[in-house]
Amino acid sequence: MKLSIGELAEQTGVPVATLRSWESRHGFPVPEVLESGHRRYRPEQVNDVLDVVRLRNAGRSMTSAVAEATQASSVPARSFFSNLVEADPGLRRHVLSKRALSAVTSAVEDECLAQASRPVLFGTFQEPRFYRQSESRWKELSRTSAGTVVFAEFGHHRRAERQPNEVALESDSPVLREWVLVCDAPGFTACVAAWELPSSPGTPDGDRRFETTWTLDPGLVRRATKLGLALLRDADPDLADRLASELSDAVAPPSPDLVRATNLFARIVEYSQSAAVRQEVAS
Repeated sequence: MKLSIGELAEQTGVPVATLRSWESRHGFPVPEVLESGHRRYRPEQVNDVLDVVRLRNAGRSMTSAVAEATQASSVPARSFFSNLVEADPGLRRHVLSKRALSAVTSAVEDECLAQASRPVLFGTFQEPRFYRQSESRWKELSRTSAGTVVFAEFGHHRRAERQPNEVALESDSPVLREWVLVCDAPGFTACVAAWELPSSPGTPDGDRRFETTWTLDPGLVRRATKLGLALLRDADPDLADRLASELSDAVAPPSPDLVRATNLFARIVEYSQSAAVRQEVAS
């Protein structure tokens, strides 16, 4: 159902006068103009407006923000990590050991099981063997999901009902260097994205290091979801279309409480990681 300019303003928090000014000066957002002269907007344009607000808050020019936001509906098949930090350069980044990253991801998975109603889930694994180590966990996540997709350098694509769909990536895909969890649901959104830093030969598996970021911001999570759908569409367009239809049309802006909770979670992880490093050095 298309939105009036007042409804678009209400859902994005951007005043009607500002939306009209943007349209006049920057050609954004582009409305459908009815014979009566009233403007109507597609539901997905809510996300575009929220992306512009986020990018402007991060210091981007209006021209740059509009250009990136209007390209978001066709996110190129690149890394999840870079997609997030380009959308919000202010996202905190942490260098975590594999042990710490696994703990963070498990916490988000548990919250997804507890809070999310029929989420769309994406996960990436550098190698199929790493997915096999977590397969039982992902099967549990998929039991109540609207759809679950895992990416790795599998030999082939495997579609499954009520189980994770395995999607093969080419060996040169940047996603194969990443550790990603995306949970997109009406009641709960979260994304953890990390890429592995170079390690010295012989580094223990648990000590491998990853530059990591995460967000609970529904708009940023939806960007990650769009990238997951773009990757899936190359292998299985029908499944990608089905999962896209499961997503809510409008994405709410993050509340002040959500921002505070995200910052607190980040600080806890930072302190925990620092304490673990100090303990290791002391021993």
